[in-house]
Amino acid sequence: MKWNWQQKDWPQFSWDESTLTRAEACFAEATGFAAGVSKHLDPDLYDGMMIELMSREAADTSAIEGETLDRDSVQSSIRRHLGLGGDFRGSTPAEAGIAQMMVDLFGRVNEPLDDVTLHHWHRYITNGRTDLKDIGRYRTHDGPMQIVSGPVHDPRVHFEAPPSNRVAPEMDALWNWLSHSAPRGANSLPPLTRAGIAHIWFESIHPYEDGNGRIGRAISEKIIAQGFTSPEIQGWQARFCGTGRVIMRHSKGHIAIWK
Repeated sequence: MKWNWQQKDWPQFSWDESTLTRAEACFAEATGFAAGVSKHLDPDLYDGMMIELMSREAADTSAIEGETLDRDSVQSSIRRHLGLGGDFRGSTPAEAGIAQMMVDLFGRVNEPLDDVTLHHWHRYITNGRTDLKDIGRYRTHDGPMQIVSGPVHDPRVHFEAPPSNRVAPEMDALWNWLSHSAPRGANSLPPLTRAGIAHIWFESIHPYEDGNGRIGRAISEKIIAQGFTSPEIQGWQARFCGTGRVIMRHSKGHIAIWK
């Protein structure tokens, strides 16, 4: 069996532009309306709204992986990272780590994605983990990286990613494509199209020992925000999508991609 990354035309993606054009237009209209409303909000109210959205996204993207977090604890941790104080309730390493990733994601939304950024995110979301060999770097193990289900004696392999020694060049190709397809460039792509391709591409490479799902959704979130956020806008004024919540609503379809 040949996986997608073993095909002759990898990684040349194709898509139905006629279907996506309508989705892009509807999404742009909705985000434009939301942005217009937000301009009239009190700054403290707007900051509070963004913190609430970030904490919800942190909880949702973790829930997809079967990890239940206390949203209030995540929110308190986000506020502390932003220097806004809070109730200083205790947070688990996982709650503190995902909060830090959210702050980095939306605090530097217009900065390009690269290995350094992703490695930081990986350290954040594996905060407190002692069971992983490779933290803050791409996987190095010799064995195959597989997505499996079923009993140990008879596992079902849904997908097998490229071997570890191919991860670095595969990621370099992704970064190159993202650079050439960036907003306001000669080869720019609409935000949803660009985010969708990048997400499938990243998850196909599956570069980390663990945490690929959460990082992949963060990549999509950042790309969508870049597409609907002006270059001069920084920090919490970025457009927010809530990728984790959307995927949770369509979890069966999301999981079916890998089966």
